[in-house]
Amino acid sequence: VRSGAWQLNPGQAISLRATGASVMKVRQGRVWVTRDATGEWGSEDLVLAPGESLTVAAGRRIVMEPWDGHGATYTWDAA
Repeated sequence: VRSGAWQLNPGQAISLRATGASVMKVRQGRVWVTRDATGEWGSEDLVLAPGESLTVAAGRRIVMEPWDGHGATYTWDAA
């Protein structure tokens, strides 16, 4: 995934895989994030609000979409 700021439209879901340790930070709106299951834990659902972030380990995947009927803006940068 390229670094930068990105917009999610209402109803849009995306899948992101980290090529290196990365941080996804919500800038505007709220997002529903699902982390893939690993050998250590099952899949996990989170709702993140503006200013909250999630570290994604190299090789791990998340799926996310806006939490409500509004879009969301997020950044994706190296950890």
